[in-house]
Amino acid sequence: MGPLTNGEAEKSLDKPNNQAQCQGSHGRCGNSGSHRTKSRPCHEGNCGEGDIGVSGKDGPTDVLNKKTAQQKEMTLEDMYNQDLDDEDDDSDWDPFQQPLEVIKWFCTNCTMLNLGDVDHCEVCQEHKESGILKQGCFASAFDSGLTETLSDTRERPKGSQDSASNSSTVVGFDERMLLHSEVQMKSHPHPERPDRIRAISASLATAGIFPGRCHPIPAREITREELLMVHSMEHIETVDHTGHMYSSYFTPDTYANEHSARAARLAAGLCADLAKAIVSGRAKNGFALVRPPGHHAGVIQAMGFCLHNNAAVAALAAQVSGAKKVLIVDWDVHHGNGTQEIFDQNKSVLYVSLHRHEGGQFYPGTGAADEVGTMGAEGYCVNVPWSRGGVGDNDYIYAFQHVVLPIASEFSPDFTIISAGFDAARGDPLGCCDVTPAGYEKMTHMLSDLSGGKMLVILEGGYNLRSISSSATAVIKVLLGESPGCELDTPLPSRSGLQTVLEVLEIQKKYWPALGSSLTKLQSQLKMHSVQNKEKQIKKSRRAVAPLFWKWGRKALLYHLLNGHFHVTQKGW
Repeated sequence: MGPLTNGEAEKSLDKPNNQAQCQGSHGRCGNSGSHRTKSRPCHEGNCGEGDIGVSGKDGPTDVLNKKTAQQKEMTLEDMYNQDLDDEDDDSDWDPFQQPLEVIKWFCTNCTMLNLGDVDHCEVCQEHKESGILKQGCFASAFDSGLTETLSDTRERPKGSQDSASNSSTVVGFDERMLLHSEVQMKSHPHPERPDRIRAISASLATAGIFPGRCHPIPAREITREELLMVHSMEHIETVDHTGHMYSSYFTPDTYANEHSARAARLAAGLCADLAKAIVSGRAKNGFALVRPPGHHAGVIQAMGFCLHNNAAVAALAAQVSGAKKVLIVDWDVHHGNGTQEIFDQNKSVLYVSLHRHEGGQFYPGTGAADEVGTMGAEGYCVNVPWSRGGVGDNDYIYAFQHVVLPIASEFSPDFTIISAGFDAARGDPLGCCDVTPAGYEKMTHMLSDLSGGKMLVILEGGYNLRSISSSATAVIKVLLGESPGCELDTPLPSRSGLQTVLEVLEIQKKYWPALGSSLTKLQSQLKMHSVQNKEKQIKKSRRAVAPLFWKWGRKALLYHLLNGHFHVTQKGW
């Protein structure tokens, strides 16, 4: 891993990103490696930085040519501030006029920049004074109030809430993780910010879930010995060294301050203890409300906002406590390259990831369907790489039904971990997908029957506060025993989603023979679907369609006949 750098050296953080809403297709933080900036592309073609003087001795043609070259190389600001033409009217110029102040603010919900005196975010429509950090997803998006009355859900159940029991859902959280934040002020707020867990915590408190129906677990920092089961000594020492630095960066998008190392140790420690409590039977299941996230952190490197790999720490802690086989399902929109690397040669841990891939063009570029594990552990790494953005509930549930659950059931885990990134959620500015809280709720419920219900959900990514808080709340309700409110038992996948599932089945059937029959059935369905679509296209192309303007002219009758609005029948005399 490269040495740490201070923030001033990371010039790539300030490069503009021309994606107005959806970022991250070529990198964790956009094309330049950073999610922090957003700008509009220059459509006028005047994006250069040169200044070309215009000599009065030149002829009209030379002057015109130089003006054209000057306009091409000068920025828009230069064009407005320079005297490009002697005939320009500057009679209204006032040297003492105060510059116009541009009003701008960043949305609390999605961090997007808004210009002008507007009250709602142009991207997510959240009110600039929304109470999302106080009431979470229950706050109104249009003002500072609540969307509904929650008095009936906030009643605390009878009995002690101070310690976990074998029938309880436990939550790991510590406010010291809020101290991990980017110190240096950039042109755009960093998406991995303390407000992420503030919003989720506010949602759970407003709903009376935590504190309330869930039990807390004491926080502790993970030990070096426990981390050495996952990471190299060099990696651990590098992360710890940031505790002596005011601001530092592992990569252009992965920051640290003097509190980050402790926050990472607390997150890993909570995940380890939650896993031990669940495997030992002291708790039914759990949710790790932690940050920084972890699934990009590999054996020797921190990257993608991640410092220590929390899911890997939890998996090995579970095995120390008696779980022989551990399943990790990673539904973060980005591939968990760190988790895959750590368990790439381990047959006792099955890693399944559903993520945007797009031929390796989406961050981090790993996670192709043919990455199946190595050194005798082939088949114990299962990647479902979506080929596009916008993937929603139907594709995810379909993949769960035909890939995730069949393989997981045959693997028969003793403990299940969900690397729960909520950046595939609808409205996320980085993931640009369309999974709803009902979709996450359904996927959690589908996994709850595995490993006797012993399940730990660990927060990974997710950068739209309303999306992550509503999705996390829905997931925890399932952990508490509530049934999904929306039935998604017979999803109809998109064509690209179906093709991805077929690709995965074709590869994984070598290692999981039970997938063969499912693959044959799906292939026949795809073939039938293709034939039906082709027939419809042929019929449509053969049918003559009259121009729309015939409808109101002398050819109105012919228009209706050609478009099939009514038919002519012969009648005998």
